Formats: sequence, C-alpha cells, structure tokens
Amino acid sequence: MSSLEWQILFEIYRQKGQKPSGFDKFKIQVNPNEYILDAIERIWAYHDRSLTFAHACHHSTCGACGMRVNGKEKLTCITPIREVASDRGIVKVEPLRNFPVISDLVVDMGILFRRMETVGHSPVSSVFDEPFPKNQRSDKKFLQNYLRLSDCIECGLCISACPVAITSSEYLGPAALAGAQQHGLDDDERRFDLLDSDVGVWRCHSAFECTSVCPSHVEPAWRIMELRKLIIKKKIKRLFR
Repeated sequence: MSSLEWQILFEIYRQKGQKPSGFDKFKIQVNPNEYILDAIERIWAYHDRSLTFAHACHHSTCGACGMRVNGKEKLTCITPIREVASDRGIVKVEPLRNFPVISDLVVDMGILFRRMETVGHSPVSSVFDEPFPKNQRSDKKFLQNYLRLSDCIECGLCISACPVAITSSEYLGPAALAGAQQHGLDDDERRFDLLDSDVGVWRCHSAFECTSVCPSHVEPAWRIMELRKLIIKKKIKRLFR
C-alpha cells in the first residue's frame, strides 16, 4: 500500500423498501486527501452497484450529497477523508436525520421545500420573474432572489443536526425560519402567526447546532434570533396603535 494511501473501513447505512435496515462494510484503500463522496462512488463502482446515494455538482453548490459522517452532518463532496476517519480507520456514513429515507443514503427532502413555501421563501424562483430589467436591479425582490442563490443551498444539514427537529415533527426548522428572516415580516397575518408560534421561532432552543454544520455560512440560528426580534418589535408596535 502506498504511503499516500490509507486502508479505511466504510460502514454504509443500507435500507431498501420494507427490508430491515443495517450497515454494510467495505474496506478500501483511499488517498486521505480524497473526499468522502469519492470513496462512496468507488464503493458503488467496484463493490456494490445497488448502493443508492445522491450527488450532482461535486463542489458544494447543489447540496445533494448531504449525509451524516461519523455522526456529524457533512457535505460529502467537500469533506476530506483525513478529517473524519477515526483512529481505528473507520468511517460510518448514514443518511440525514429527520427526513424519510427513500433508499440507503437518499432521503426525501420534500418536507424542507414545503416548509419554505409555507413561510413565503420559495425554493425555486418562477421563470416568469426573470430576467430582471436593469432599472430594477436595486429593488427588494431582485436582491432577495440574488441572496437566495448565493446563500442557502437547501442541503438539509441544519434540519438533520437540529435537536428540536428530532422531537417535534411540526417544527418549521432552521432552514425555513432563516429564509423567513431573510424576507422580513410583511402584512401577511397567517404567515406572522405561523412564525410567532410554538412551531415557529419560539420552538428553537438556541442550540446553534444548525449553524455549526451549515456549509454556506447562512447562520440559521442567528437568523432565527433576529426573526424573534422582528416579531417582538412588531407586537410592541401593535400595542401603541
């Protein structure tokens, strides 16, 4: 074995349909500077073509390859093996928590997108909104869509890491609440009441686990705290109408 290679035991979570879930083990040689996704692709290509996982861009833009690696949420396309391999040369790879597992390492992200829609933070901008005329480049709607593309990549890592999401299936979650903060508060009472509720900003326990795993520096926990301030200010203003 080359001095540039490590022998790593990958323990990969497997779940197919109604069959019992478990872990399959694959011992392979890797360059420690390779990424976790590279190793998973090699396992698929040379050891088990039935392994299911999601990936696309390979450079932390699409958010498709989010998984739990040795118990921590990671984008596997930018996580070097050397950073996560244990002293025993073991890497355990699991699907994200708090999402239904479709197959093996692939989860159903629908709940994330539906909750973003619920708070008025659409995951996908309508094609009818583009292109923006040059004389509107400074308007609020354009800036929101620009920030939309440059920040959150909808990877779901924050929801998987959130300790509240584990115990509360109705909680809107850090991604949706961070999106709501970015758009601010408007005159939509239904939206305001949803955010100002026990499934909204007040359900967050301020653990900041979401911020610690965010690969795009969105700082969802900070945004939730800021959204609380906006809600409190609006409620105080209502008292003096």
